[in-house]
Amino acid sequence: MNIETRMSSAVIAAIQDLYGQEVPAKMVQLQKTRSEFEGHLTLVVFPFLKISRKKPEDTATELGQWLKTHEKCVADFNVVKGFLNLTIAPAAWIGLLGDIHADAHYGERAATEDSPLVMIEYSSPNTNKPLHLGHVRNNLLGWSLAQIMAANGNKVVKTNIVNDRGIHICKSMLAWQKWGNGETPASSGKKGDHLIGDYYVAFDKHYREEVKALTAQYLAEGMDAEAAEKKAKDEAPLIKEAHEMLVKWEQGDPEVRALWEKMNSWVYAGFDETYKAMGVSFDKIYYESETYLEGKAKVEEGLAKGLFFRKEDNSVWADLTADGLDQKLLLRSDGTSVYMTQDIGTADMRFKDYPIDKMIYVVGNEQNYHFQVLSILLDRLGFKWGKELVHFSYGMVELPNGKMKSREGTVVDADDLIATMIADARQLSEDKVNKLEGISEEEKNEIARIVGMGALKYFILKVDARKNMLFNPEESIDFNGNTGPFIQYTHARIRSILRKAHSEGIDLPETLDEQLPVNAKETELIQKMSEYAAAVEQAGKDYSPSGIANYCYELTKQFNQFYHDYSILNADTPEEKTLRLVLAANVAKIIRNGMRLLGIEVPERM
Repeated sequence: MNIETRMSSAVIAAIQDLYGQEVPAKMVQLQKTRSEFEGHLTLVVFPFLKISRKKPEDTATELGQWLKTHEKCVADFNVVKGFLNLTIAPAAWIGLLGDIHADAHYGERAATEDSPLVMIEYSSPNTNKPLHLGHVRNNLLGWSLAQIMAANGNKVVKTNIVNDRGIHICKSMLAWQKWGNGETPASSGKKGDHLIGDYYVAFDKHYREEVKALTAQYLAEGMDAEAAEKKAKDEAPLIKEAHEMLVKWEQGDPEVRALWEKMNSWVYAGFDETYKAMGVSFDKIYYESETYLEGKAKVEEGLAKGLFFRKEDNSVWADLTADGLDQKLLLRSDGTSVYMTQDIGTADMRFKDYPIDKMIYVVGNEQNYHFQVLSILLDRLGFKWGKELVHFSYGMVELPNGKMKSREGTVVDADDLIATMIADARQLSEDKVNKLEGISEEEKNEIARIVGMGALKYFILKVDARKNMLFNPEESIDFNGNTGPFIQYTHARIRSILRKAHSEGIDLPETLDEQLPVNAKETELIQKMSEYAAAVEQAGKDYSPSGIANYCYELTKQFNQFYHDYSILNADTPEEKTLRLVLAANVAKIIRNGMRLLGIEVPERM
């Protein structure tokens, strides 16, 4: 039991004993004592004044005296108006450190058979182009969120929905047929997703040329500019061919389907490489080519039950005016599905596969309205988690202008970004790494990978996901300030101290003597470490990787200040040395665990 929980129970007992009334735990407001006052924890007394029927100062004094008498971890107290500042006894802090030391995953909860099952969808790529910077933020948020929910005692299933059908896929296929000359990832030396992306760009280039020529022709025939451009876009031979290919795909044409499967397989192999480099994976992947038919069936079922309605042109709609929204198209007049239909189908397939208690969609904030509608429709169709589905909405991420331009010149390629970050880390850490004796080229490369990816992930995850952000590669890889490498370097420094202690024959004790001396700075560090549990719980409630990132930074900063002020291996007494080694080891452990929740590795040495 941490000190806050113990003190909360003690305050409830004090109220009962002093004033004869039970109070709920949520009435007990404990916070860290402000630095200008003496104490460790501060109790806000104002909520109890109606019960005590006394002045704030008198109520605080009575509670302080009761706690000092009955709760041995309270060494002293002082009252500032309606605030009771409590000084916690040294033995209690050592006891808390002992609890942290004994638990490899302090502050985290493991799932049980009865734990709720949370499904998290992230990534959602299209099979006509490689992953880009926006996908990087999406994947990192989704993966971190999965780790945080698991650390809060949930069963977690990580899923991906791949957009593998539609006109955009046919554009790449048609371009490859026309200009590919049988090119493959093996023959070109390109990753499959990049190869297919190049043909998508090629289609767009040729299509724009056709539109430009046709527009000029229609203008010469006397059409106005807007009408000429619209007709040119509809009548361009390439787009007509792409639509014909889509119709053949819908009809199951063997030749089109075989080409589609071959080219998609190249893309999936490319995606897998990128996912591996990012350190993310999935428990189950769904494909829109499978879910859209399920969605159509579910909409038809809803139509039969009177949940939806059909218009004269045969299209199917949902009337959401009672929910303060508008009418939403679910099936076009020709019977084809829209994105909403596919999402209903995907939800249906998932619900059949898993007993989902909570569904979290990691999708950009441009889809806020879509998920508002989806929630209502799923609830209407009888999905128990429909009304409470979570749209984990995040903002755009951009790079400073002119940096790392992509192959298309419009978006930043994920593979280029990852390679650049690792190369920059290798360059910046060269001086530090070269100081390490006997380090192999392979280990240098591994350290560069860990630091480069840590810089990228931390910089993205430390920002509130709801906000748009600017990712600055140079800032992210700094070894000072609120960065991944700063935290990683502190972990490596602590591991170095522990290795040196071990070489001197000093090993960490399994248990701690509660009589060990502990000073104010050591107490503050133990208190900060104990806050990890609350940080994990809050991050789970708020769906907030940034909460974990900023906790890791605050803990790291506080340890570095402590390390600046106090020697560990050259402490004055053996008792001080033991305590400080245990402190350092557990700071490293919590940093390692916290960074793991962000999907970030920490090296043993840097």
